[in-house]
Amino acid sequence: MIGTSGLLARLPGHATSPGRAWPMGASFDGEGVNFALFSAHAERVELCLFSPDGRKETARIPLRERDGDVWHIHVGGLTPGTLYGYRVHGPYAPEGGHRFNPNKLLIDPYARQLSGRLRWSDAVMGYKVGSPRADLSFDTRDSAFAVPKSVVVDPSFHWGSDQPPRVPMADTVIYEAHVKGLTALHPGVEPGLRGSYQGLASDAVIDQLVKLGITSVELLPVQAFLDDRFLVAKGLTNYWGYQTIGFFAPEPRYMAQGQIWEFQTMVRRLHAAGIEVILDVVYNHSGEGDELGPTLSFRGIDNRSYYRLRDGGRYYVNDTGTGNTLNLTHPMVLRMVMDSLRYWVEVMHVDGFRFDLASVLGREAHGFDPHGGFFDAIRQDPVLARVKLIAEPWDIGPGGYQLGAYPHPFSEWNDRFRDGVRRFWRGDAGQAPDLAKRLLGSAERFDHSGRAATASVNFITAHDGFTLQDLVSFTLKRNFANGEDNRDGHDDNHSDNMGVEGPSDDAAIIAERGLRKRNLLATLMLSQGVPMLLAGDEIGNSQQGNNNAYAQDNPTGWVDWTGEPGLAAFVARLTALRRAHPVLRQRRFLHGRPREADGLPDVIWRRADGAVPRPEDWHDPAFRCIGVELRLAAEGDDAGSAIFAVFNAGYATQLTLPDTAPGWRLILDTTRPDTPESPARSGLELPAHSVLVFTPIQI
Repeated sequence: MIGTSGLLARLPGHATSPGRAWPMGASFDGEGVNFALFSAHAERVELCLFSPDGRKETARIPLRERDGDVWHIHVGGLTPGTLYGYRVHGPYAPEGGHRFNPNKLLIDPYARQLSGRLRWSDAVMGYKVGSPRADLSFDTRDSAFAVPKSVVVDPSFHWGSDQPPRVPMADTVIYEAHVKGLTALHPGVEPGLRGSYQGLASDAVIDQLVKLGITSVELLPVQAFLDDRFLVAKGLTNYWGYQTIGFFAPEPRYMAQGQIWEFQTMVRRLHAAGIEVILDVVYNHSGEGDELGPTLSFRGIDNRSYYRLRDGGRYYVNDTGTGNTLNLTHPMVLRMVMDSLRYWVEVMHVDGFRFDLASVLGREAHGFDPHGGFFDAIRQDPVLARVKLIAEPWDIGPGGYQLGAYPHPFSEWNDRFRDGVRRFWRGDAGQAPDLAKRLLGSAERFDHSGRAATASVNFITAHDGFTLQDLVSFTLKRNFANGEDNRDGHDDNHSDNMGVEGPSDDAAIIAERGLRKRNLLATLMLSQGVPMLLAGDEIGNSQQGNNNAYAQDNPTGWVDWTGEPGLAAFVARLTALRRAHPVLRQRRFLHGRPREADGLPDVIWRRADGAVPRPEDWHDPAFRCIGVELRLAAEGDDAGSAIFAVFNAGYATQLTLPDTAPGWRLILDTTRPDTPESPARSGLELPAHSVLVFTPIQI
């Protein structure tokens, strides 16, 4: 190992000066680079520079200036493309929460780009693997050969006339997708661009999204992440990406040319097509794991500040199930998260965020607090006030399930919608009252504190769980390929195989499954709230029964585009219907109050015979056919149009149309998805297992 003095001698022509404590990270100013790093408990910090290939450490420079807890220096002559990292000196006292080890090269938490992939080795551990003292031992091996290098970047980009689409939440249709999974097998994407940001920005993909009626793409994690060691040992990878190690850096594996402009180009092209970009972000934990995990960044920079610790500091609070929990109650950790969010909006032009395990972010010392520091910070921020904010409203910590408890302007993933709609269409007894709640935006959860009906993000499927095709094909998960003996993933999926487990070539089974999928999709698009579609569901994509494909970076996890084009056309019809009828995408909740415009309630529930259901109907376990007449909310002043939708999970029966209009036109029948609109007569036959939608005919 070369001594510090020898490394310093190899820095000719690069004058150093104190620099400044702001901005954090590495900032190129035309004359050199300013470096600023937070560490409250460090005793000494060294900046390490590397050769262009990242293999050789060429200089080690002490940061002698410190403003409060921010260490900084300016190095003249450095340019974008410079590779660097840090070594931080301080006490190695795990029992007290300190795990400083200057033998370990550390990634800059503010790095805008990373070069190289993590090479798993015992050398990246701060302790001696195999020692009887476990993490209390101290490892002296240099980890630089195995750790990704931080990269100095010039993030400027020619955005041209780029403008964020600013789609109102009520008009939003979300498409949850994985950058690689969406494009790896796409026949319209150039082979060299498949699996990349540029592939997602291709004409073929964008045209497809536009035809479907998608307004917003929600991408699984694209902030730089690592592959867990236990997965690598099994020949698998962290496909989904929920192990972030760089909150400012786009994941390099999705770059075809290794440049951040590829991500920016993707955003610009999607914007040009009117499509927003929402990022799934993981600020609840990092990829460093528990006390037996690697020392890659935060742990070695200031473990006691960055993480929530317990038992004196040796062990980590694990509200995330991943080994550690970031400490957002610390002002500098909260600042890092806020700086990261603003960076992705201001520099990368993204349009919103979906916060993984968001209950962690709102957990204060006394528990989850919707008025806690994170929520207060994000709600007052003028940059973040312009973008969409979506919470996954649960974690595994105490009191972690918080559906409906988030403050405005957050929307939330609604798992009650997912489970209730699945159970209704599976034919479970007594599900009609629950479906009625879901159709109206789950007001019992969200209608408080001035929140809108768009607070509910409705979904039937998401990346975590069965695809739509598997939901109607499997009753049991098939996760053996994950190498965990099928123990992982949810067991209670509210799924149905229609009589045959797995794939079938029986025409009747195929037809029944197709109808169930259309009914589920129609319910999604006809409900108040914001609909979210899982990529590939529109063509019947299957994961062969794997409901936890987090490690399947292969055809199991990728979208197979040889599916059902007819189903995609049906989805496009549903999104067009939703766009055409404002009553389906309201901000106000509907409570059956009379409207001044026409005296009619904004919601009228109907039985198949046209009567309003009685209390005993709602409590009848066999009540499986619900009609709902929707109008614009009573608080509005626009007469507008109406929709009458019928959801029949039971047998065929006669349908009496409402007498609140002179006549009705049938605009959708899931049993005949290609049937054009036509006038309808009262007393028509309502098919079994169907959704029918009508609009009034004005005379």
